[in-house]
Amino acid sequence: MRVPSPGELPEPADRTDILWFLPTHGDGRYLGTSEGDRAVSLAYLRQIAEAADSNGYYGVLLPTGCSCEDSRGIASAMVPLTERLRFLVAVRPGLESPAVAARMAASLDRLSKGRLLVNVVAGGDPAELHGDGLFLDHDERYVLTDEFLAIWRRLMTGESVTYAGRHLRVEASKLLFPPAQLPYPPLYFGGSSAAGMEVAADHVDVYLSWGEPPAQVAEKLATMKAAAAAKNRTLCYGIRLHVIVRESEAAAWAVAEQLIARLDDQAIAKARETFARFDSVGQQRMSALHQGRRDKLEISPNLWAGVGLVRGGAGTALVGDPETVAARLKEYMALGIDRFILSGYPHLEECYRFAELVFPLLPLARTTGVARLPVRNAGPFGETIADFSPAPAVASRS
Repeated sequence: MRVPSPGELPEPADRTDILWFLPTHGDGRYLGTSEGDRAVSLAYLRQIAEAADSNGYYGVLLPTGCSCEDSRGIASAMVPLTERLRFLVAVRPGLESPAVAARMAASLDRLSKGRLLVNVVAGGDPAELHGDGLFLDHDERYVLTDEFLAIWRRLMTGESVTYAGRHLRVEASKLLFPPAQLPYPPLYFGGSSAAGMEVAADHVDVYLSWGEPPAQVAEKLATMKAAAAAKNRTLCYGIRLHVIVRESEAAAWAVAEQLIARLDDQAIAKARETFARFDSVGQQRMSALHQGRRDKLEISPNLWAGVGLVRGGAGTALVGDPETVAARLKEYMALGIDRFILSGYPHLEECYRFAELVFPLLPLARTTGVARLPVRNAGPFGETIADFSPAPAVASRS
């Protein structure tokens, strides 16, 4: 693996935004089993969204695909229940037209008063895409995505667009009602292949990586920075990770082991078989980190690949005490990562836990962390004990 020089990498991030995750495919305490699982419901998703909002997270990612509830529908339901939380919602080139996608995005952005973030998803599972009616191979999907974004971006800026490409064609297409954010809501995108990076260099605002070891992330970011610079563009960078944080290292690793305690070899083998059909380079890189083995899951200090044994997409977690996890996040910030999209099982409890234990140890951007309310009468259980309220603990931010 080539080690990039500091000059090849994006500038180190001195502040970071933290996003959380809405598990619209279900939640629970154990992976790969229905034991203790939590069904998707409006009430449960509302609890997580309100927890993220009240704890001051920058936003939440909503996943997309046939195993998830529709991300736009869920985001629309959560908007009136929250005050400042942003919603990272997918657009799907090839599964929707750029004009219709632009209208829906502009509506959601206006109704949320500028709280929409747009996640461009080209897809990585051919079997699922065939079920949705899309039969293009990997590289052709990125040609389609390039055409989609060329039309979408022009529409969002108010142009009347006539366009004829290899896959898409529109005539005098126009968006009558603009989004709240100008020129349009920020575009997030994750693609590890050469074709994906080319699209990112041309169109997106935030380039995302899954949680690979820092050396691999550094190599990817250096490549992406150079591709964007060749187009006279500068990008922001984010990373998608799970987190398992407890007050001691031993307790955190015990929770990690518990998370996969109900997994059997058959479930892991079935997941491996499913992931093998994906043509996503990012998924291939995730699967290669653990190779289906339980005995070598710590692939980098405190970076654990156990989640990826059965979960597609983001498959790694940072595991440790608050100080250690904060230090590992700062290592990614030194590479140029200025936002983290995090999650943990179960998502409601871990949303609180991460904010309480790790937020005070990170240099947060002004858009993260400012909404947390002061604790009133801070006793052992949050109430006044014998008419005595201990002085609140003071945590300094580095």
